Amino acid sequence: MAVKDIKSNLLQLVGLNANITTDTTTNGAIIDTADFELGLMFALFASVVTDGDYQLVLEQSEDATMSTGVTDISGDQLIGTLPTIDAVAAGGAAVPTVGVISNDRYVRATIDSTNTGTGAFIYVLATEKGENLPIV
Repeated sequence: MAVKDIKSNLLQLVGLNANITTDTTTNGAIIDTADFELGLMFALFASVVTDGDYQLVLEQSEDATMSTGVTDISGDQLIGTLPTIDAVAAGGAAVPTVGVISNDRYVRATIDSTNTGTGAFIYVLATEKGENLPIV
């Protein structure tokens, strides 16, 4: 069986990188999906989790600044379920992922945090396979 090169066909983007220390909604980077062939996959992970619950929410819009027309991505556009991380789950080896096929051009990850005192460092990695990825 031929081995195929996955590195040259996937692009990883930082969807969110935040030190969250309060109960809040933290917005991630706005991702333009114009050249994406297969949607996106988001991976949620954390470090230095002392307390709190962190729910991944995915939003979409046709507005490049995502200041208008923002809606949550619905369950029928998800491949899998939206993950949550808490102090117990953060110690596990598995990194929860969810796939997205959005109807709108722009997508972003947000984290809704609850029960936080000192918090955690929360990261969301977005991975896509696109038509126009540079060959490295």
